[in-house]
Amino acid sequence: MADEQRIGKVVHFFDKISVAVVALESDLKVGDKVHFLGTKTDFVQEISSMHVENQPVTDVMAGKEVAIKVDQPARKGDALLWPAAES
Repeated sequence: MADEQRIGKVVHFFDKISVAVVALESDLKVGDKVHFLGTKTDFVQEISSMHVENQPVTDVMAGKEVAIKVDQPARKGDALLWPAAES
């Protein structure tokens, strides 16, 4: 995690539809690769779907909350990070 920069924090998770609501500290767009990391969470995925106020969006600016479709469960308080560069 030393080389990873924080994008935001999970503020809610809807387990039935596998959607994490994230409060963003950095801009984010569909196609970005992100790392969800917490005490029981650790996975990397490409953003394929995002919604703001129930409307699909392709990019979201810092300071907003965004709903992100996730491949695995995320938990409230998990960090959303830019993955470290692969060497």
